[in-house]
Amino acid sequence: MKKLFVGGLPYATTSDELKNHFAQAGTVVSAQVIVDKFSGRSKGFGFVEMSSDDEAAKAIEMFNGTDFGGRSLAVNEARPKTEGPRGGRGGDRF
Repeated sequence: MKKLFVGGLPYATTSDELKNHFAQAGTVVSAQVIVDKFSGRSKGFGFVEMSSDDEAAKAIEMFNGTDFGGRSLAVNEARPKTEGPRGGRGGDRF
């Protein structure tokens, strides 16, 4: 399985719509639009998990830079979540 980051989603996009769109590239294991936990509104990005590396590569090729609901999608391999504060460059400074 390979997890993809999908940015540039229209704010009205649902997880089901995201899953259905990416199903054109292969088997979608899961699709989730990320929402703000306080407002409940979409943050305009999400994650799609494809069942194989080949399908993930096909999805990136098919959808990266394409129009989806009037916005341009950014699709790439998701990086592992890092712990700690955001935006830091890592390492302690003494």
